[in-house]
Amino acid sequence: MNQFWENEFVRTAGYYSVVILCMIVFLAVFELVTKYRNWDEIKKGNVAVAMATGGKIFGIANIFRHSIMHNDTLLTMISWGVFGFILLLIGYFIFEFLTPKFKIDEEIENNNKAVGLISMIISIGLSFVIGAGLS
Repeated sequence: MNQFWENEFVRTAGYYSVVILCMIVFLAVFELVTKYRNWDEIKKGNVAVAMATGGKIFGIANIFRHSIMHNDTLLTMISWGVFGFILLLIGYFIFEFLTPKFKIDEEIENNNKAVGLISMIISIGLSFVIGAGLS
């Protein structure tokens, strides 16, 4: 039975499944901390929300990419991935704090594409920094 879990296909499927579940949970957390409803806004064609959400998805995936590459066990990979997500979430709050002239969430909800683009780039950029720290 131990040989089954060491098979590359089984390990890849395991990592994939766990990351998909984590992605769903983490996107739900982002949904809770933003003032707008991500998927409702995307359905309405709000490009700024789509960019910001896409950046979050890319960021989470990139963090888990690094976590998978540098950890031997599934539990350790999950732990570092969760830690990386928490850092990404903190980065989101710092971004909001550093822009006192306007509210990030309100601008994104109002389809301000410039703010959505910056939000996406911050999420992606931070994920590379966080990922490098995980290795």
